Amino acid sequence: MLLAEGGDKPSLAFGGQALIEGVMMRSSAHLVICVRQPDTTILTHTEEITSLTKSHKLLGLPLVRGIISLFETFYLGIKGIYFSANAVLDEEEKFTYKELAVALALALGLTSLFIIIPFLLTTLLIPKGVLFNIIEAIIRLTLFFLYLTLVASWGEFRRILQYHGAEHKTINAHEAGVILNIENVKEFPRLHPRCGTSFIFIVIIISILLFSLIPNIGLAPRLAYRMLLIPVIGAISYELLKLSGRYRNSPVTRILTMPGLAFQRLTTREPDDDMIEVALKAVKEVKRLDSS
Repeated sequence: MLLAEGGDKPSLAFGGQALIEGVMMRSSAHLVICVRQPDTTILTHTEEITSLTKSHKLLGLPLVRGIISLFETFYLGIKGIYFSANAVLDEEEKFTYKELAVALALALGLTSLFIIIPFLLTTLLIPKGVLFNIIEAIIRLTLFFLYLTLVASWGEFRRILQYHGAEHKTINAHEAGVILNIENVKEFPRLHPRCGTSFIFIVIIISILLFSLIPNIGLAPRLAYRMLLIPVIGAISYELLKLSGRYRNSPVTRILTMPGLAFQRLTTREPDDDMIEVALKAVKEVKRLDSS
């Protein structure tokens, strides 16, 4: 997943996400989903989108816009996955909204475990203090690494990781301003500082700092605070991720984004030409819609 970035050059503010046999690209005004169907043709879905952050000045304020943008990214991402899954499945195998809801519930449950388990394990080692938050973050990061390693080794998931690589390569080429064709895109890296994987690292750093401010008021309240502060941590991390994308050539930014870029070697794979073609079609369609 690549979060859309604001700034002085809205034409370059593209975000994206790898889907099942496809790629989703979005600008501030349009969303495009391209999926490679079983007959090898590319199915394209387009729609206009308008962020709630533009509906009122208050919703566009820093931090507030981060919370809204993350929820919108999540919603559009799920929408893209649902569309791509049904585009490649046979009629009798197509997803229903009920099945999608169950999958979402399981995903949210898994996400909560990444918060609860590290917290409980750390309480067995250190009762409180700044060191508690650091150890908790290390355990959370280790679990995240093991999870990514397991997912990356799953053969069926490898193609999604390749489409993730195609998404990054194509956006890198787009942002560099080169002619968008397969040969040019292949020359660009499959890593990008604005990726959701890098976002995870920023979240962990912010959580260490923020949780250090919470007084030791008991096990259950401390765990509750961790759950309740998720939107706040996400909002701060979103703003920092935007800055990292805007100042990606800064030496400081390069150092701070190195861990996230390293982890992207797990969450992306080198795509083949057909995958790059799908990502290219999505980017070109977004550009066409934005310029029309």
